[in-house]
Amino acid sequence: MKSGNSANINQFDSLLFILTLLAAFIGLIAIYSATLSLNSNTQIIVQSGAFLMGIVAMILISKIDYQVFGYISVPIYIVCIIMLIAVLVIGSAGDWGARSWIRFGPIGIQPSEICKVGFTITFAKHLSLVKNKINTFTTVLALLAHLVILLALIMLQPDAGSAMVFCFMFAVMIFTAGISFKYIIPSVLVLLSSAPLVYFFLLSDYQKHRIQVFFNPEMDKLGSGYNVIQSKIAVGSGQLFGKGYLKGTQNQMGFLPTKHTDFIFSVISEEFGFIGAVFVILLLFLIIARCIKAAQDSNDLFGKYICIGIAAMLIFHTFENMGMCIGLMPVTGIPLPFISYGGTSLLTNFIAIGIVLSVSRHSHGTKLAYKN
Repeated sequence: MKSGNSANINQFDSLLFILTLLAAFIGLIAIYSATLSLNSNTQIIVQSGAFLMGIVAMILISKIDYQVFGYISVPIYIVCIIMLIAVLVIGSAGDWGARSWIRFGPIGIQPSEICKVGFTITFAKHLSLVKNKINTFTTVLALLAHLVILLALIMLQPDAGSAMVFCFMFAVMIFTAGISFKYIIPSVLVLLSSAPLVYFFLLSDYQKHRIQVFFNPEMDKLGSGYNVIQSKIAVGSGQLFGKGYLKGTQNQMGFLPTKHTDFIFSVISEEFGFIGAVFVILLLFLIIARCIKAAQDSNDLFGKYICIGIAAMLIFHTFENMGMCIGLMPVTGIPLPFISYGGTSLLTNFIAIGIVLSVSRHSHGTKLAYKN
């Protein structure tokens, strides 16, 4: 026996929609301030264009039944692989030296960002198909292969930051799906015990140096530690209420590096202070909370796993970016969701929220199919 699949347009999550628009708008304001001293309008024009396209994409995707993405999950996965291979062949390097961009004249796209949403969809579908046998050894191997194929292509760029995002999404989604602790505990033990071997035998001297600087930025004040030191100065100098919009000295005088991308949170903290920083933190975590609520309210496993995967992506991006701005996390070039400059990142995040809105709109009243 199967139940009907009824969409309820009254379940559209207006709060999530408004929170997303507000976060992206704050991003535009912060990017304008961060690029004011560069005497160029290029970044704000590009971000504004991505903002408008993102709104349209989010609304259109929210109207599509998310089950459609499940039907084409295999082609989506194949497209992700093709894009990641294309980066290795014709890609160009970004600010961190990874060959992670494909450029068409002045326009550039970052396939790894797009593939985060692609992975969420395809892995959610995979999990929903193996729900009754997730703890069999062959199923676990297949789930690992789903991740490792994409992960290997990303590490060839190499883009360690994006690789960590994928691993975190994988871990959260598979845990939500009910993976047994007989797999979790040995995996954690292997990871912990292999860390020294990876450090001493697999990492290059440059990578070891970056890790050492993370723990002690003062050891290379004018090199690898410079970014974090200047970022911490900017965050701390904002104090409670900030120095005022467009009046941040670290920002406007050019001391703060990559300020419109990686360290945009430092710009906000300097100019709007602790109050502004807390507001942005609460805003992003409200967005994440709405994604989790959509997962809880969904009566369909596929929809539930999609929302959890997107929430995990946003959680990692938020913690990592804010953490690196205050020296608690390594500097990896991970953007702050909806806030950092980056057309691909912003558009991808809008698409991700559009899918969550689709789950919220179409999964209510849907009962899981079952057999009599």
